[in-house]
Parts: sequence; C-alpha cells; structure tokens
Amino acid sequence: MEIGRLYVRRNILIHAEPRWVWQQFTSFGRLSAWFGLGHTLEAFEPNVGAAVTLSVEIDGERRGFGGPVLVFDPEREFSFKNNWEAPHEWPAATFITIRLAPLYDATLVELFHHGFERLGKDAADNLQGYEAGWDAHHLEALRMIVEANDN
Repeated sequence: MEIGRLYVRRNILIHAEPRWVWQQFTSFGRLSAWFGLGHTLEAFEPNVGAAVTLSVEIDGERRGFGGPVLVFDPEREFSFKNNWEAPHEWPAATFITIRLAPLYDATLVELFHHGFERLGKDAADNLQGYEAGWDAHHLEALRMIVEANDN
C-alpha cells in the first residue's frame, strides 16, 4: 500500500527473521498480545476483506474504530482501513500499515498511521495529535514476544 505524505511512523529492529515475526500476525490471540495494548483488539482475521475492530476508552466512553484488511502479504505487510465508528467517524478513513523488512540478521518493523491528507482542513490537527499519541510500546511488546521465543 502506498504511504501518503502525511503519516506517523514508528519502527523497531527485532532480532529474528521476518517469518518468525510474521507469526504474531497470524491469529487474533497472537495479534492481540501486542497490538491490543493501550487499546483493545475486538476482532481480527488474517484475511483481506476481514474486519479489524479495536476500541479505546476516551473520556469514560468506549469508542470503536478500525476497518477492513486491505493488505495481508505474509512476512511483508499488513494494512487496514481505519476510521472511528459513528458518531465519531472522520469524513474519510485513514490507514494503519505495518511493514516487515529483513535488515542485517534481524527484521525492521515499521508501523505507519497514514492517510491524514484525506481529512482536508482537519489533517494538520489530527496528524499532530496522533504524532504525539503514538509511541513504540506496541512494537516493543512485539519484540519481547518474538525474541523470547529464541527463533
């Protein structure tokens, strides 16, 4: 999937081959163990077209977000459409993309939240908000899980 000009990017180097890292994308339980931290993974199937549904508590209210899987390319890329559920939805969805690439004797994992240019006049504020909000704790959890398995 093409990454637009307005994006948040976080990355981590994991000391394992992409095939071992990718195992953590192959089921709801495995993805939830690291990507369901800070927000809750409600639904996931490892297939193009299947829904990725997450939720987070904001101001005492549970809010859902997510969308269909757009790319599920084993050992390379996982991308899904991302929008808030009504009544909080944006005028257009953004996207979450996670890419894996071999680097040295490890795997570079890049997480992109992108597509903010689709939000028009609200793009700048949303980009800045998510730039401040995304950290690397999901990727750090992924690294701990993969490296603990001594692949």
